[in-house]
Amino acid sequence: MKSIKPILTVLCLLITVTACSGNKEGTQQKKGADMELTHLTKAEFLKKVYNYEANPNDWKYEGDKPCIVDFYATWCGPCKALAPVLEDLAKEYEGKIYIYKVDVDKEQDLAAAFGIRSIPTLLWVPLNGKPKTTQGAMPKNELKKMIDDTLLNIK
Repeated sequence: MKSIKPILTVLCLLITVTACSGNKEGTQQKKGADMELTHLTKAEFLKKVYNYEANPNDWKYEGDKPCIVDFYATWCGPCKALAPVLEDLAKEYEGKIYIYKVDVDKEQDLAAAFGIRSIPTLLWVPLNGKPKTTQGAMPKNELKKMIDDTLLNIK
């Protein structure tokens, strides 16, 4: 048993290093033919979505297109189920909206600032007006209706 333990330790280390080798600090974009999901840090959120530190009492969206911000965690089952749906929507609404992702485990200050207590939580940010939030993984047809009604004002 003693001879197996060092081998298992090395194997686990190799798996960990290999699995994490592609990670980079800061913005991570997932690109396909027509898709782009952007993972935001707190600093990037302040620049691209809302600088709540500079304007704590007055909502001012920083973007040029409406957006959805997905507050998620890597270990969350419903978050994992929602991810491919958001990727599909990013393709479908390319050039019309942004879809951002915020890992609540990595960006705890940001999650706390928005009172995120349940994941997934989606922050729906229109160009004008106040944002709305929804909680839980919603089916694609409901997400599309929210995009059309809340973000793009298509009735």
